[in-house]
Amino acid sequence: MTTMTLNPASHSSSDDRSLVLFRRMAWITIVAVYVLILVGASVRASGSGMGCPDWPTCFGQWVPPTSEAQLPANYQEIYAARGYAETRFNVVKTWTEYLNRLLGVSIGFMILATALFSWRTRAHDPAIAKASISAFLMVGFQGWLGSRVVGSNLMPGLITLHMLVALAIVAVLLYAVAQARRGIMASQPVTTIDRRFPKWLYIVLGMTILQVAMGTQVREMTDLISKLQGEQMRSSWIDAMPWFFYVHRSFSAIVLFSNLWLAKLLITSLGLGHALTKMTLAMIAVILLSVISGATLGHLGMPALVQPTHLLAAALLFGLQFLIWMSYRHARDAKMPLRSMEVSA
Repeated sequence: MTTMTLNPASHSSSDDRSLVLFRRMAWITIVAVYVLILVGASVRASGSGMGCPDWPTCFGQWVPPTSEAQLPANYQEIYAARGYAETRFNVVKTWTEYLNRLLGVSIGFMILATALFSWRTRAHDPAIAKASISAFLMVGFQGWLGSRVVGSNLMPGLITLHMLVALAIVAVLLYAVAQARRGIMASQPVTTIDRRFPKWLYIVLGMTILQVAMGTQVREMTDLISKLQGEQMRSSWIDAMPWFFYVHRSFSAIVLFSNLWLAKLLITSLGLGHALTKMTLAMIAVILLSVISGATLGHLGMPALVQPTHLLAAALLFGLQFLIWMSYRHARDAKMPLRSMEVSA
């Protein structure tokens, strides 16, 4: 990605207003995407993923039934013929999955609105609009992929891909936001940062990618064990885990201390008030949440309510580190601060 030297005189007040409005809409959308990730993880942890055995309808209806009596008497035979031999209507699971779908559609419209808001920022930086429109196009692919997840009867590999695409959408939206925050970071250049910070930042980014990759494998193994042993044996799932679960669990301590060192480099170089330091301290809090939730899963019998929290923490960690990386590049490459109005939001 190329860097840009921005000239304060080249931006009108309407450009500044466009950036402010875009950033607000984009942040709301990003928060909503994270809510969807949490809800999706809750659907998966509660076993509600096949609460609607077809897509885009649910039991063949646009509004799901509220009782089994509203379905054909032979509905189980109908879905067994489609490959879903164990389909059984459960009103809680059905509506949990249906509300998850409604939330996904709503966020699709929010990403569309973000793309529309980005259109007026083209004069400031065309990359903002390009990234926002790309995120909207990715939502279409994500919707199709969701239909394949249901059609495959929750194939683990497709579920993981569905999650990774969600993170990719977050990354593209964060890229757009970071581009729109160049003025904010230009007001806080990093001319005196510790020379070890850039290298260490790439190290912790690599660690996070490795840890998330192992986490997805643990998640898929958890799904397999749950099918083999059943929910009633949840407390013994840990005993059936392969070796990489223990590597994943132990590696979390290395990730934590590596990021604590990164935070120390920033605090001593830039102080507590710099935007990069604040983002890094937020990242440390997220890592602590991930470690605590992971330890709870490992030592307290995999409680279902904790699984979504652990996944959300991993997604937040990815997003924060990506934003820190982008913000550092912009602060490093800043030539001069932009107009005070642009920096204010």
